[in-house]
Amino acid sequence: MTVTIYHNPACGTSRNTLAMIKQSGEEPVVIEYLKTPPPRERLKELIAALGMPVRGLLREKGTPYKELGLDDPKWSDDELLDFMLAHPILINRPIVITSKGTKLCRPSETVLALLDHPVRRFVKEDGEIIE
Repeated sequence: MTVTIYHNPACGTSRNTLAMIKQSGEEPVVIEYLKTPPPRERLKELIAALGMPVRGLLREKGTPYKELGLDDPKWSDDELLDFMLAHPILINRPIVITSKGTKLCRPSETVLALLDHPVRRFVKEDGEIIE
């Protein structure tokens, strides 16, 4: 199985997701999307695979979302994509792709449904136990 994760190492949810993938025996392709943002077409493909509207992939916390006025419904999908490409921190994460599908893994244990051999027990960075 090929596993790809769009990852932000500064994000606890993303780190927990990556750790669950690795503990399941997979060695994922890790794309640090802040360093290497997906091209526009790839971002559109990801959003389509996620089955969500463009606005659904916008991250508010810790981003320029409010400063840019992105809560205003006037922005078209193409304009929202422009903002995400100009400010990749606006792309919510982690996004994981496997042969079983594509998911925004929030909470991190969402990734378990995408793995062939998911971990049975995992302790998150904050001490929460997933069983």
